[in-house]
Amino acid sequence: MAPDLIADLLGEWSSEINIASTALKTVLVILLATVLGCERARNRHAAGLRTMIVLSIGSMFAGLADVYFISIGVNFSFLSAAVIIGISIITANTIVFSSKNQIMGVTTSVGLWSMSILSSLIGIGLYTAGLIGFAALMIGLLAFSGLETYIKNKSDHFEIHLELKSRDSLQDFISTAREFGLKIDNLELNPAYNNSGLAVYTVKFTVVGQALKKKRHSDIIEALSVLDCVYFIEKIG
Repeated sequence: MAPDLIADLLGEWSSEINIASTALKTVLVILLATVLGCERARNRHAAGLRTMIVLSIGSMFAGLADVYFISIGVNFSFLSAAVIIGISIITANTIVFSSKNQIMGVTTSVGLWSMSILSSLIGIGLYTAGLIGFAALMIGLLAFSGLETYIKNKSDHFEIHLELKSRDSLQDFISTAREFGLKIDNLELNPAYNNSGLAVYTVKFTVVGQALKKKRHSDIIEALSVLDCVYFIEKIG
């Protein structure tokens, strides 16, 4: 097995298959999965704490089993690969469309998939790579959240969930939006609200008015929300 800095510091036992190293790896992946799972659960995302822990333990033992099979002469790792492929299939089912046509669960799916890889690394004894990868994963989730929001708010493109009091009001809304300096790139009727008595749409805008380019998306949406024809409006994403 390739040398690992943390394994070298801990001693030869940590790279071998024994009760102590197995316990260490199990505790380590549970701790890491707890941190990531709490972050997802705190933000009310799918696949929270328990899912993350169970997935990580399974992936870790897959990596541990691969080490054993290699030690008895099997010259390739197959359990870890099978687990990662399986997680890819499972996490694809956590990506859904909400009633507002918003894609949900992508970040959680990627987090589950990434955690399975990191747990497998720890299972085969690559503690350093697993911990560095986990630190990078958490930085990506937490530190760049504000930057992502800032970039989105500076974009000339944004999408809204729009509820009009009736379909007859649609032309008035479109005309007003164009007068504001908004170009409608796409407008889709949302069938999920057909029996609600409202006309509900998903609308994609491009900001074309120079004065409007200096405004925040929230300011534009607030200006649109006071129109008589609008029942409810909010930004998607």
